[in-house]
Amino acid sequence: MTIQSPEVEVRAPRSLHGVGVTSGLAAGAWLGAAEAPTKLVAAGLTPFIVSLGMVAGVFVARWTVPVMLRGTHSLASDLKARPHLIVWAILAGMLWAVANTLTVFAIRDVGLSIAFPLWNTNSLIGLFWGWLLFNELRGSETKDWAKVLGGAGAIVIGACLLAYATQHSSATIAEGARTRGILAALGAGVLWGTMYIPYRKAYISGMNPLSFVTVFTVGELGTTLPLALIYQGGVGGLQTELSRAMPSLFWLFLGGFCWVLGDLFQQYAAKYIGIGRGIPLSNTNQLWGLAWGALVFGELAALSTEARMLVVGGSLVMIAGAVAIGLAEAPASEQASWRLAMERECRRYGLDPVEVAAAVGGEEATETASGRRPWWEFLIVAGALAIFVWLGLNASSPAIAMDYHWMAVLSAFSLVFLAVGGMVLWRRTRFS
Repeated sequence: MTIQSPEVEVRAPRSLHGVGVTSGLAAGAWLGAAEAPTKLVAAGLTPFIVSLGMVAGVFVARWTVPVMLRGTHSLASDLKARPHLIVWAILAGMLWAVANTLTVFAIRDVGLSIAFPLWNTNSLIGLFWGWLLFNELRGSETKDWAKVLGGAGAIVIGACLLAYATQHSSATIAEGARTRGILAALGAGVLWGTMYIPYRKAYISGMNPLSFVTVFTVGELGTTLPLALIYQGGVGGLQTELSRAMPSLFWLFLGGFCWVLGDLFQQYAAKYIGIGRGIPLSNTNQLWGLAWGALVFGELAALSTEARMLVVGGSLVMIAGAVAIGLAEAPASEQASWRLAMERECRRYGLDPVEVAAAVGGEEATETASGRRPWWEFLIVAGALAIFVWLGLNASSPAIAMDYHWMAVLSAFSLVFLAVGGMVLWRRTRFS
């Protein structure tokens, strides 16, 4: 007699699609804001010091925010149930660290407004991996394929327009720097697009995003620190550069904290609507990067009218492509293909398919204690706050021109996205 495995119930995708879309848009706002502090390279800091400063801030925030939201017991239980994902999280962090360092070089050489859309080609890489490895788009209707592939094509066209726009700014950007900046931004896009493989692998296995990023940051710091040591001349050289950069470290830590908020939203988008849809949607950070670069730092002021039109037009084309992809909601037939990928992970690692299906559907049973929290959780949060206060007391205003009015406006909009995105995630999933 043949015994059939129980059918795993999968929630209808519409409600989760809304959660994923909201998370993707909130991710765009905070990922865009996080790149603004990297403009400090214009104040004389080396890209490796900027990257190390941001990653250190990321490390502090990625241990603090999950502890505040879920507690150490819940995080430990999640990692204990899925230990095979620890190495994947570390690998993802390593890819992120190298890509982030490349973005600093790109911003230094071609500016934030131009570098941003070039590395956002990561959505094309992520779309490919999602289709190949995780059955995304499998079973979709023709109209859904048209939205996704049409959006992907728009992203490529937009990136080409923005790259071409640099040809009109040779008066302000040297030829060698322009080439380096474009290659660095595109290289970051490839690495970030590949980084989403561990993301999706974790979430179809039922891991909570807050647990994943806690281990993820070990790979980030473990990669960025050796890079800084090698290229800054060892421990002595690194100490000298960090001492010189002390007045700017607060802003870099703040950028890392903003990045963590954006990346957490991006993780939830990847979990609930897949990397093929969630990542392009989070790439609306291009609009925010353009706004910060143009309005706060005045990056477009020296460009010709034609170059400005190419930058703005290319950005709009890329965003239109990302929106088309994000609105291509997965039909029931594609959801069935996602379920096959989930069941494959369950068989491979001996996971309970019913429990994993509940976690994938935003119904993970939280084990956060309702009573008192252990003392070390308060110590972790207090330690993080103390680091930021100490750096803030030693901070000084960056030696670069900024429009503080527009900075306040963009910061206020980012806070609105944080509030709305956080509320939607809490009400629908309790940050599952």
